[in-house]
Amino acid sequence: MYFVTVSDLLGTNGEKIARDVAAEVGYGFFGRDELYRKAEEMGYLSDVREIDEKGPHFFERYFSEKPMIHLDRLHSIIYETAKTGNTVFYGRGSQLLLRVFDCALHVLVTGSREGRIARLMEEYRVGRETAERMIEQADHDKRSFMRFAFDEDWLNPKLYHLILNTEKLSVYSAVHAIVDAAKSDEIKTCGIDSVRKLGELALDRRIESAFLEEGLTKSRIFYEVEADDSVRLYGIATSSEERAKVERILKETKGIKRVTNDLNIYSGAIGY
Repeated sequence: MYFVTVSDLLGTNGEKIARDVAAEVGYGFFGRDELYRKAEEMGYLSDVREIDEKGPHFFERYFSEKPMIHLDRLHSIIYETAKTGNTVFYGRGSQLLLRVFDCALHVLVTGSREGRIARLMEEYRVGRETAERMIEQADHDKRSFMRFAFDEDWLNPKLYHLILNTEKLSVYSAVHAIVDAAKSDEIKTCGIDSVRKLGELALDRRIESAFLEEGLTKSRIFYEVEADDSVRLYGIATSSEERAKVERILKETKGIKRVTNDLNIYSGAIGY
């Protein structure tokens, strides 16, 4: 299986290029609509709508666990989708979530500010002032999202294998440059180990979000994903009720079939 991730600046035809690449090579396409459908299927639609390619507000970020819950669930969806293989991902931090896999090609589509403004004015039939504001807002949202989600500058060229400037490249030329790169010998197929790893990563994010939502502390309660459907609990619970509660939370988490509960019970004061 293979992946292509396409990130872009608004006004560079990145989404059209990504869709055409998927059609050209016969891969599935994963953009906003596909994300929302998968999120609804997994029960995470409201979480994804809150965090999709925009950072949380200052007070939310520093005084609430909600942004991290939303983010973990977004990441879980992307990993679950990647398990099916042969997919073109458009945005959503996929270039960072899938960067450890040799079967992934990461592409950035860029262009000059003036070219982007002109394209938006033509495409949306708006004036220059509106087009400029659209670009400023889109760039701000993506920058904030990537800083929050990965502490990374999303325009860092080191994140990408291929950077295309559509100031001079047509959609057709950009698509075929990506297709040629995706078919190169350097992009290796992912095997069963990668599928298993993606499943474990997806499950880890779902557990993390469930722990945060329930206010469980990771300073004394720990878990280990042993397979893409099995989890081991260990650490310290303060009562048999808490021990049972943590196990119940895991068993109610989608995709978990087996829980090994090695939590010890300690009812005294716990120092840190």
